[in-house]
Amino acid sequence: MYKKRLLPITILLGGIVMSSCVSNKKYVALETQHKDLAELYQKGQMDLTESRAKIKSLEDQLEYERKNNASLKEAYAKLQSTLDNSIAQNSQGNVNISKLVDEINASNKYIQHLVNTKNKSDSLNMVLTNNLTRSLSREELKDVDVQVLKGVVYISLSDNMLYKSGSYEVSDKAGETLSKIAKIIQDYRDYDVLIEGNTDTDPISKPNIRNNWDLSTLRASSVVQALQTMYGVDPKRLTAGGRGEYNPIADNTSANGKARNRRTQIIITPKLDQFMELIDKAPDTESTSM
Repeated sequence: MYKKRLLPITILLGGIVMSSCVSNKKYVALETQHKDLAELYQKGQMDLTESRAKIKSLEDQLEYERKNNASLKEAYAKLQSTLDNSIAQNSQGNVNISKLVDEINASNKYIQHLVNTKNKSDSLNMVLTNNLTRSLSREELKDVDVQVLKGVVYISLSDNMLYKSGSYEVSDKAGETLSKIAKIIQDYRDYDVLIEGNTDTDPISKPNIRNNWDLSTLRASSVVQALQTMYGVDPKRLTAGGRGEYNPIADNTSANGKARNRRTQIIITPKLDQFMELIDKAPDTESTSM
């Protein structure tokens, strides 16, 4: 009797449990579907934002191209106007172009003349330098430095070789070297010769010499007179000058630097009047100007 009563109750509870299980499954399914829809919505929002940004960028680019197009049209109009003016002035322009061509041709001839003159001068300088270097002994080359700088030949002689100790008088042992230099100077008569004395910074203590200016100039003058009187160099080609201690080529704080600065330079250059002739031959641009 008791078991018969429990049977309906058991069936009822089973039905409730089964119903509850079905509802939970639907809930989980709906929750998963909701989550998927939320993710799709979020992705849609991001795609929408990105699309709006692209549209804005394209709109900005379109506006820029419109402005650029307007600028190009304006530039084209100006060029067209310039072209029209040029065509209108074509007759006068032909005359101006003809004058310009004549002026360019004259300038080209003058430039070529300068180039040829410079090439000739450079070649002569190299020959002069080679001839002098070959004529000097190995011992002499220790006290003589020969260089070509910017078309000018520099022969630098040390004071130890050239002068008597503490003096501006040319020493006897310098005679042979000076004779070789004099021969080169005589062979190249189209060159002027500047003798330039240089000293170190040590003050001079001689009763007849006031300072390094005096010493450098007196030494240069001694070499000039030796070239003139002993070796027959035309004095009209010679110039003596002193630069004292103010043209150093080394540091005066060391003994070696001071020795390098105590030097006399023989500077051989093309005659100045040759350059003046070149200037006089320059084309008259005023007569051919437009």
